[in-house]
Amino acid sequence: MEYDPKNVSEPPADERWPLDADVDVVLSVEAASTNVDDVKVRVSYYGKNGSQALGQALLHLTAIEVSLDVDTGRTGTIKRNKDDKKTWSWGPEGRGAILLVNCDRDSHLPGGVDYSHSRLYSLADLQDMSKMVLWTNGPDKIFDNHKLVLHVSHNDSDKVRVFHAQGGNRVSDYKRVLGPDKLSYSVDRGPGEQEITFYVEGLAFPDADFFGLVSFDITLMDTDGLLETPIFTDTVVFRVAPWIMTPNTQTPLDVYVCSLVERESFQAEFLDAMTYLTLKAKCQLIICPLVDNRNDRWIQDELEFGYIEAPHKAFPVVFDSPRNRGLKEFPFKRILGPDFGYVTREPAHGGVSSLDSFGNLDVSPPVTVQGKEYPLGRILIGSSFPKSGGRRMAKVVRNFLYAQKVQSPVELYSDWLSVGHVDEFLSFVPAPGPKGFRLLLASPDACFKLFQEKKDEGYGTATQFEGLKRRKKKITIDEMLNDRSLRSDNRYAQKCIDWNREVLKRELGLSESDIVDIPQLFKLSDSYAEAFFPDMVNMIVLGKFLGIPKPFGPIINGRCCLEQKVQDLLQPLGLKCTFIDDYQSYHVLMGEIHCGTNVRRKPFSFKWWNMIP
Repeated sequence: MEYDPKNVSEPPADERWPLDADVDVVLSVEAASTNVDDVKVRVSYYGKNGSQALGQALLHLTAIEVSLDVDTGRTGTIKRNKDDKKTWSWGPEGRGAILLVNCDRDSHLPGGVDYSHSRLYSLADLQDMSKMVLWTNGPDKIFDNHKLVLHVSHNDSDKVRVFHAQGGNRVSDYKRVLGPDKLSYSVDRGPGEQEITFYVEGLAFPDADFFGLVSFDITLMDTDGLLETPIFTDTVVFRVAPWIMTPNTQTPLDVYVCSLVERESFQAEFLDAMTYLTLKAKCQLIICPLVDNRNDRWIQDELEFGYIEAPHKAFPVVFDSPRNRGLKEFPFKRILGPDFGYVTREPAHGGVSSLDSFGNLDVSPPVTVQGKEYPLGRILIGSSFPKSGGRRMAKVVRNFLYAQKVQSPVELYSDWLSVGHVDEFLSFVPAPGPKGFRLLLASPDACFKLFQEKKDEGYGTATQFEGLKRRKKKITIDEMLNDRSLRSDNRYAQKCIDWNREVLKRELGLSESDIVDIPQLFKLSDSYAEAFFPDMVNMIVLGKFLGIPKPFGPIINGRCCLEQKVQDLLQPLGLKCTFIDDYQSYHVLMGEIHCGTNVRRKPFSFKWWNMIP
C-alpha cells in the first residue's frame, strides 16, 4: 500500500483500507508466471459498517521477467542487474559498461578496419565487442500478442552496431540487427528462450561531436490492438573506451626505425647503434623498409602508438597523423592487423602544417596537480600561443585528443621553432623518487654556463664539432662565447623555453627539483630556431637506456664536455647514456633520434575507468 499520510491515516493492520484516491495498491511477484493469468488478486468492497462484501473484483496477472544487462560492474562478466543501468559513472566505485571501437583488422578482407564492414567476417571480431544479454522469462503464449523491441536512438545509431547471436559457430549465425541503417529490432525469441545474447561493436571514438556514451533500450510492446503500446522499457548505457598514449616511463616493447637508401652508409651505422640499444633494453627492433617508407625517415612524425582497453580486452592502436608524406601508407598497410587497431583524423580541407606531425605530440608520466590526480599523465601538444597567429595543430586532431578526457591535454609554445615540435625542447626519463621521472629541458643558459666554466679552466680554444666528418668549420668555445648573434639567438630561445617551463610546472605539478637542464644551443633562421648542434633532449628512452644524439662538443681531457655533463646529470638517476651519431642522417635535415624512431610501450596497469577526469 502507498498513501499520502496528510490525507489518509494508515489503519490498523486488521482493518480495511479506505477507498480513497490517495491510496495505491502496488503488487509484486516473486517469480515469473508459468501460465497466462496464473496470478490472481481478489479485491472486496465493503460498506461503511457492513461485514459482508458488497462486491468483488478479480484481477488476473501474468508475471514476465524482462531485463537487459551489460557488464556494469566492469568485471568482464554479466549478471542480472536491477540497479540503475541508465547512467555511467567514473571512479573505483563507478558503474557502467565499456565498449571498444572495433578498429583492428581480424579478417583478411581488403579494405579498412573491421568496423568498416557491415557484416561479421571473423569470429575473432566478437572478442573486440561487448556482450549484452536480454533475460526473458514467462509463458510463451504471452508473446502471441506481445513483442520485445531492441532499439537505439538516431543520434547513437552511427556510433554502434549490434549482432544477435543465434547459436552456432559460424559467422552467419550472428545477425546484424542494429546500426547506422537500422534503429530497431523486433527480437526473434524462440519458445522457452530465456537468455538472448547480443554483441555490441563500437564504430566511433569520442570526439568533438560525440561525448562517448551510447544507450540501448528493450521495450515490451502490447500488439493486441490497432496500435502497438509500450508496457515496459529497460535501458543500458555504454561508454566508448578512449585512445590512451603511453609515456617514456612505460616499458618499451617495440622500436620502429626506417631503412633508407643504401648510399647512406651513415644511416647504416645509425641502424647498428639502434640494434645495440634495443638489445640492451630487451625490446624488439622493427625496421621499416624503403619500399614502405618511400625514403621518409621521420617515423615519429607520422604516427603515435597508444591503446584501448575494456575489462574483457585491450589492444594497441596506432594514431596516424595527417602529415601524409612518404610514410603515409605504412601505419595502415603494415601496422593495422589482428588485435592492432588504427585511427586517424584528417582536416576536411587539407592545409596541414609541421605542427600536425606527431613529434609535436607527447604525454607526461602520471602526475598530481594541486590534489588533482592524472594517473595516465597529460598529453602535451605544441601550439602558437602566446604568439598571435602562427601555426597550430589541426583542430580535428586537437578535438580528438581533448575528447578522450583521460589525459587532459596541455598546450605548449612550440611555434618559435622552425620545425615546431615539443620533442625539440623536452623529454621525460624514468627516475627514482616519488614522481618516478624527471623532465628534461633544453637549456641554452646551461650550455653557455658550461662553456664559460671550460674557458675559465683554460680550454677556450677547444672546438665544437670536433671529430665530425663532413663539417667544414669548427668553432672554439671562445668564439661561441663571444658570438653576439649566437648569444642573442639563445636569449630568445631560453625565453621561449622558460615560458614552457612555467606552464609545465603549473600544469604537471612540478618543482625545480623535478627538472633537469640539458645543455643545448639554437640558432635563428628566418626568425625561427633550429638546433645549433645535435639536440640532445630529442632522444629515445628505452627504460634506463637512453639513445642520445651525439653533440660533437669540445674535447677536454679526451672526452666531449657536453656528453660528460649530460652523463653527470643523468647517470646518478640510474640511466645509461649511449651517444649516437645522427648528424648526417637526421640532424642536418632538422631532426634527431626521437624524430627518426618510434616506440610502442606497455599499457598502464591502471584502468582508465577508475579515474575521475
